[in-house]
Amino acid sequence: MSTETIRLDHIAIAGQTLAEATDWTESRLGVALQPGGAHDFFGTHNELLGLADGLYLEVIAIDPSALPPERTRWFDLDRFQGPPRLTNWICQVEDLDAVLGVLPQAGVPVSLSRGDLRWRMAVPKDGILPYDNCFPALIEWQSPVHPSALLTSQGCRLSRLIVSHPQVERLEGELAPYLDRSVIVFEKGPAGLHADIETPTGTQHL
Repeated sequence: MSTETIRLDHIAIAGQTLAEATDWTESRLGVALQPGGAHDFFGTHNELLGLADGLYLEVIAIDPSALPPERTRWFDLDRFQGPPRLTNWICQVEDLDAVLGVLPQAGVPVSLSRGDLRWRMAVPKDGILPYDNCFPALIEWQSPVHPSALLTSQGCRLSRLIVSHPQVERLEGELAPYLDRSVIVFEKGPAGLHADIETPTGTQHL
């Protein structure tokens, strides 16, 4: 694979309920999210916020009205507890199988759909991504239109995504040959993700 094969696609905020996570996100950013939909395969649902530069923010939670999935949910949602927070970063690739050939730790490919959207995503069998979920989830879009193009601009832009982990040197080293690091910063510290988002009322930290 060539360099910069992997580039940031969107970031995800999880909550114990979608309403709680949506309220938390809207109160911090000062803008309204848009309806997303349901992911029947994993029994989850989401709401969305378009960001500048072809990115977007996803708020996701277990859908209490959905049938229990046959496998562990993605984004480690089966174990999620506590207040809403930024939990995952999702990176787009053109050929998921090729990328998994060099980064098999990202999981196994799953074919998914929601409405007119079609995509393949690498999901670990236990739902837990490496480095305490600080490793990016990998996605290959198969729809002609990217979800960000379907979202109304709210004047928000992701200026920085901070990936923190005690073993950040190893994490960064595994991704460095393939990653477009335009807004991504790696820092040594407790496992977690943080984002600086420019909004109409100023920069907010998630």
